[in-house]
Amino acid sequence: MSQQLDFESHINALEARIRELRLSASEGEIDVADEIEKLSIKVETQLKQVYQKLTPWQKVEVSRHESRPHAQDYIDHLIQEYQPLAGDRAFAEDAAIVGGMGYFFGKPCMVIGHEKGRDTRGRIKHNFGMPRPEGFRKARRLIDLAGKFHLPVISFVDTAGAYPGLDAEARGQAEAIARSIQACIRVPSPFVAVITGEGGSGGAIAIAAADRLLMLEHAVYSVISPEGCASILWRDSSHRETAAKSLQITAQSLNELGITDEVISEPTGGAHRDHPATFRRVSNALKRHLNDLGAIPAEQLIEQRWQRYLKLNTA
Repeated sequence: MSQQLDFESHINALEARIRELRLSASEGEIDVADEIEKLSIKVETQLKQVYQKLTPWQKVEVSRHESRPHAQDYIDHLIQEYQPLAGDRAFAEDAAIVGGMGYFFGKPCMVIGHEKGRDTRGRIKHNFGMPRPEGFRKARRLIDLAGKFHLPVISFVDTAGAYPGLDAEARGQAEAIARSIQACIRVPSPFVAVITGEGGSGGAIAIAAADRLLMLEHAVYSVISPEGCASILWRDSSHRETAAKSLQITAQSLNELGITDEVISEPTGGAHRDHPATFRRVSNALKRHLNDLGAIPAEQLIEQRWQRYLKLNTA
């Protein structure tokens, strides 16, 4: 992992030592198996201790880790025979939103997600996962298409928020977000959203107004970033830790408030350390919730969705 988190510095030092020992062993210099095993156990123990006591701000840092699985990673590993669909049929293709049709456990579905990109080229292509209006209009188009063919919808949410540029505002950013939320509420199909990293403001809820909202253990979901909140309230973004605590943006806080339906546990040390285990846990949760929703008539699904978000709006 290239990104280093400050609160993991002592663990990173142990992992660096393990890598050195493995290199020595591969060169046939000395037998270090016992020492590697002892250090590995120590790393595991310390990771458990650290990750059980993360502050809200530390969870924000973990949710933004560059090595966490992205939407395209989940699609590649969970969706079979995936066929991507592009464009909003009005202006352009927006790579910040990816989506298309495929099969989940043998059943056809529509999948949508924010994609941030991995390297510099990818991040520029995907605009760091911040959609423009055409991205939200593409999401609406895919959700409407899913409703037409009665396909369940799965969304993977991971964005700092909608792109705030002048060009996006000129093309109707707010209206595009509102229309996407409307499509989510009205779709006559089961809809499950998973917040896998950041769930930032309207950019997140535009594809997260689902029947069931799931969050990974170290994901966050907020109306504004801690830095943005601190800049408004204290005129100083250095108060971001205080803001993160006050906003109650962690999966655990939101689950207690009834905003989310399930917190999906992450592997020891976070999803960025073990992609395969994360995929298995997310897959199992999605399968369970989609099976539950599949037994509910479409009209009832829509009514329950309306009531869910009306209740949250008036809480």
